[in-house]
Amino acid sequence: MICGVLAVHQDKILLCRRAIEPRYGLWTLPAGFMENGETMADGAKRETVEEAEGVAENLKLYALFDLPNLGQIHAMYLANLQDGKFGVGSESLECGLFSPDEIDMENLAFETVKQTIEHYLADKAALEKLGKDSDDFSNYPLHEICIETHLVK
Repeated sequence: MICGVLAVHQDKILLCRRAIEPRYGLWTLPAGFMENGETMADGAKRETVEEAEGVAENLKLYALFDLPNLGQIHAMYLANLQDGKFGVGSESLECGLFSPDEIDMENLAFETVKQTIEHYLADKAALEKLGKDSDDFSNYPLHEICIETHLVK
């Protein structure tokens, strides 16, 4: 089980540039394998600390990806990045907060990351169009997706 976080601060998304294989040098959301004894949310929080030295708060399960070719499930959460503070963890070359127009979708490491960001941006726009609070994660739907590959095409 892979757990990750789309952490936001002031309409910007936290991304990390990978310092490890696979997909060295490409951008990703903080994410990684769960450890024994932790919940999915705890794993997502831990990965945010390890990869970006940030604290994810107000987590809401947002996307579940079934990857049958890998025998994996990826659980992605929406969260606030506490105080907008982050650093660079040992598994990252650099980290940053990016506005949607600054994100190069072709330089994302994994298809699950790309689809999580795409769903978030579409859902955020739809909520704003309806006059709903896009900062309240309870307004966002849960996405359940089956994909055959996790690499960006």
